[in-house]
Amino acid sequence: MNDREIQSWYYESRALTLIKKLEKKGFGAQYAATTEEARDKVLAMIPEGCSVILTGSQTLEQIGVKPYLRESGKFKLLDPYEPGITPGESTSRRRQGLLADVMVSSSNAITEDGALVNLDGMGNRVAGMIFGPKKVILAIGMNKLCIDEDEAWVRVRNLASPLNNKRLNTPNPCTETGYCHDCNNKTRICNYFSVIERSYLPDRIQIILIGQDLGY
Repeated sequence: MNDREIQSWYYESRALTLIKKLEKKGFGAQYAATTEEARDKVLAMIPEGCSVILTGSQTLEQIGVKPYLRESGKFKLLDPYEPGITPGESTSRRRQGLLADVMVSSSNAITEDGALVNLDGMGNRVAGMIFGPKKVILAIGMNKLCIDEDEAWVRVRNLASPLNNKRLNTPNPCTETGYCHDCNNKTRICNYFSVIERSYLPDRIQIILIGQDLGY
């Protein structure tokens, strides 16, 4: 086996174990080995004509879900990141998104016992996951798998947060050092933290585990 095949085996083996745990917790879960397979699995769960809220997920960009949803014209898309809209319109779309048919997103971390660990700037993403759209679809690269919540929070604060701050070009200290300073800046994007242990409504939250290093 070459290096790529070995990594693929490793991710798939761990994903299959995790899927069994997620299903016992009320999540729907499946595995995709490639970005193309992940994109197709996500899109297959979104009925044409339904309302869809986008969130700030780089994973969805990388696997091609966001470009497809924006270009297809097959959905009632709520896109808070559409170029040219005002901050007020962006916020309004996030609010409307809580009543959408489908939310597509990712998770900052997932633990080996099947907990979703996230931080959020405005709160609409974690609020939507918990109690919002009728269906939540999360595409999660296996690089986000952590042993437990302690490791997950380290990942969230010192990997996901600095990288997202750099992507958004904020003037926060983590963009200089690469580490979380638990800053008090007005531009801070780490304001709401959540752990989702189970899905109260069976299969409302659908998780696609992807055998690739994706997102932050």
